Amino acid sequence: MAFTDKYQLTPEQSLFLAKKKWDENVYCGMKMENRAVTFPQTKTILNGVNVPTVQLDDIQAILNMRDAWKHLLNTINEPVTLEYMCKLNEYIARNEALEWGKLRTGTVCISGTDYMPPIPQQEQTKKELEEILTADTTATEKALNAFVWGARGQFFWDGNKRTSLTLANKILVEAGAGILTVTDKYMEQFNVLLLDYYNTGTSDTMKLFLYENAIQGINI
Repeated sequence: MAFTDKYQLTPEQSLFLAKKKWDENVYCGMKMENRAVTFPQTKTILNGVNVPTVQLDDIQAILNMRDAWKHLLNTINEPVTLEYMCKLNEYIARNEALEWGKLRTGTVCISGTDYMPPIPQQEQTKKELEEILTADTTATEKALNAFVWGARGQFFWDGNKRTSLTLANKILVEAGAGILTVTDKYMEQFNVLLLDYYNTGTSDTMKLFLYENAIQGINI
């Protein structure tokens, strides 16, 4: 199916939405990684206040996504490229992975599935991303395709879902098409569908779920 844009925001409205919702998106990224943090804890850490009950590596992950979002907002008019995606991962996976900001050079496993993503090749990965971005589709469909492609491709050693989520939001915010965030209410269903997508390679159900339940905006 074709995914039409649910929102047509002006650049000012889109940036307002992004700045209003980015903390929820950071929390979404944490829950995608099954990290044991609450939204109030996430928001407190983003406000620069220490939360003693949160593990140091979880705090690091929250601050990493904060910095990725700062980069996104500061470069909202820059084109999306493979280099841009690598820069997002450089922020997101900083001090978490073998390397960050670079395509992985070895094999990885995904918990809960036998699917083994192939080792990414730079030129092929670049070509696949360009095909997504230049397709005759809406910004919303480009964002959904970018997310599922990045999540299953596992192009980096770590932070793939968070990088793909942030990349999708770059596409949406730049186009004024909303913001992609999976709330607690839908996280369990998201994880079930994601595992099925890993196993089958068929993304239609996942994209429809995200389209219906995870794209937020401003109704003008």
